[in-house]
Formats: sequence, structure tokens, C-alpha cells
Amino acid sequence: MKQLIALGFEGSANKIGVGVVTLDGTILSNPRHTYITPPGQGFLPRETAQHHLQHVLPLIKSALETANITPDAIDCLCYTKGPGMGAPLQVAAVVVRVLSQLWKKPIVAVNHCVAHIEMGRIVTGAQDPVVLYVSGGNTQVIAYSEGRYRIFGETIDIAVGNCLDRFARVLTLSNDPSPGYNIEQLAKKGALFLDLPYAVKGMDVSFSGILSYIEATAVEKLKNNECTPADLCYSLQETVFAMLVEITERAMAHCDKKDVLIVGGVGCNERLQQMMRIMCEERGGRLFATDDRYCIDNGAMIAYTGLLAYAHGMTTPLEDSTFTQRFRTDEVQAIWREKSLS
Repeated sequence: MKQLIALGFEGSANKIGVGVVTLDGTILSNPRHTYITPPGQGFLPRETAQHHLQHVLPLIKSALETANITPDAIDCLCYTKGPGMGAPLQVAAVVVRVLSQLWKKPIVAVNHCVAHIEMGRIVTGAQDPVVLYVSGGNTQVIAYSEGRYRIFGETIDIAVGNCLDRFARVLTLSNDPSPGYNIEQLAKKGALFLDLPYAVKGMDVSFSGILSYIEATAVEKLKNNECTPADLCYSLQETVFAMLVEITERAMAHCDKKDVLIVGGVGCNERLQQMMRIMCEERGGRLFATDDRYCIDNGAMIAYTGLLAYAHGMTTPLEDSTFTQRFRTDEVQAIWREKSLS
């Protein structure tokens, strides 16, 4: 029996990725390209979309060649419907519509957050964990229940990745390979811990006040030589990660689950993984986490999640293959989980 194959497109933020995946989770190819801006600057929607347009066709060619397949072998085309930035999302939506008509292939629209979870589950082997999803645009504590991925806690303002990225701009750290990675490296050299606001509100967290406080503190303390940039990065990481561990542990107690899976770009952070691992082990559970190949946005996660839906009879009509900046994790009917658990 032929193994189902999907081609997936991810372009919700500053990475454009194309992946080819089979239904058993085998990644045949997964090239991507990152839009990197100068130090101290973020990425704007219009310029990011132009970057994606420039790189998407070479990435498709590379993905097919590396996977050693032709379009004939592809069963479905998957793309990120949302959430994300409007202009970059539009690139993948347009490309997938064109290819669907050229190659006569069905389309499957995919939720970006759910794709991170399914990629994490297949790569790590985590069965039914509490999921901490942390990235530049999202911070959520999630667990599967009755057909959907339910959100038990989340940020009430900005995402943890956005908080770290914006602080990296204050210190004019390089955006290559990412601001968060450079904060992580600098934090390892920090020796002085500075007290910062700690904003956990029930199951939710808030990062905007911490960011405002440390931005103001940073300028003053650095000017007076009271601390180093490394101290500030160390203090910020320790504080925001402690908040994330606290709400994750609360969700574990509520859902009576022992294991945790960390997904999303910030999930690559080794200090976050270390803190979460200690908490899980104290509760008799395990931590599941991956490296930057799977944590960071990629086409394979979209292809794999779309293929799970396709294998259970779900496709997206051409007229509905749109994109949306807001697309909640718990809006998705995870039909493949229902069938596999029954």
C-alpha cells in the first residue's frame, strides 16, 4: 500500500519553509529560509512577505529534489491558515492555491499552533502530555480533551518570545540566528540576579509589564555600571521561565497528567528545558522537547498535521483556502486524535 505524502508550506512569521512528509512522520525534506533584519530592528509584514515571495519557489524545488519525488507523488498540499502575520501568511495561501490548480491536488488548511504540537508528539513520542507552546507570537498551556486541544492558560498581552525579542532590540543584539538565541547565550554569562516583576494571574501570565520595567531599568543600570547586559538577560530569562513552569505545573495538576511537551521557537531554549525537566521529575513525570530543527517554524510540521487531517477525510475547498491572523488552537477539531484514542 502506498504511503501518503504531503507537501507543506509555513510562512506565518519571518521563516518560509517547505516540507515533504509521509503519514508515519518520516521527513523526506524540510528546507527553510529566515528573514533576518539588522540588530535593533524587528521584521515588518510587507518586507517579510517580499522575502517569502523571493524564496518560496527555490524552496519548493529544493524540497522536491531532496525528497526525490515529483508532484505526481504528492497526495495533498498543506499550508498555514493562521495564526500569524497577514502579509506573510498570504504568500503560502496564494502559492498553495496556484499549485493545487496546476497539479490537481487537494488543499488542507492547517492551524500553526496545532502543527507545532503534532510535530512535537511524532518527533518525541509523547503520547498525551500537557503542552507548553512558546514562540514569538504565542504563549499557551494546552492539553487535549474531548476532540480539541484546550487552552488552560496563556499570555494576556504579549508572547514570551516577543518579550525576549524586544528586549534584544534594547541591547541591540544580533537577529542572527535569532534574538532569543543570543539572549540565551548572553544569559549564561550573567552572575547578578535582578528582581523583576513576576506576573502570574491564575493560569495566565503577563509579560508587557516586565518588559517595560526591564527596558527602563536596563538603560539606567547599564549607564551607572550597576550590572552587565548578561545580568539583565539572565534575570529576564529566569523570571519569565519560572512563570511558565508555574502555570504548566498548575495545568498538570488540573488535568492529572505527568508529562510535558515544549513546542515553539522558544522551546529550543536549554535553560527553559532544564527548569521544566526539574519540575517534571519532581512530579514523577518526563519532559519532552526537541531542537531547532522542529521547534522553529518549518514546512514539515504543516505537511504532517495536514496529512493527519487528510487521512481522516478532511480537505479545504479552494474558495475556503484563505488565511487569518487570529486562529485559536481550540477551534480545531483534532479528528485524528479521536480516531487514534478510540
